[in-house]
Amino acid sequence: MVQIIIDHDKCDGEDECGDCVDLCTMEVLKWVNGKVEPVDIDECSLCETCVDLCPNECIKLIAD
Repeated sequence: MVQIIIDHDKCDGEDECGDCVDLCTMEVLKWVNGKVEPVDIDECSLCETCVDLCPNECIKLIAD
C-alpha cells in the first residue's frame, strides 16, 4: 500500500505549476478544487516522477 502526502501549503497550485498532474503516467494525481489530490492511489507505481518534478518538494510517497 502507498501513501501519497501532499503539502498544500508549499504547492503553487494549478495556476503556477501542475507538472505532477500532467506527467503522472498512472493518472494518480488530479486537480480537485485547484489543489493536487491523490486519487486511485492503488494505481501508483512508485515511480516517484511526481516527487522528482515538484520544484517545491510538496509530494512524499510512503510505501507500507
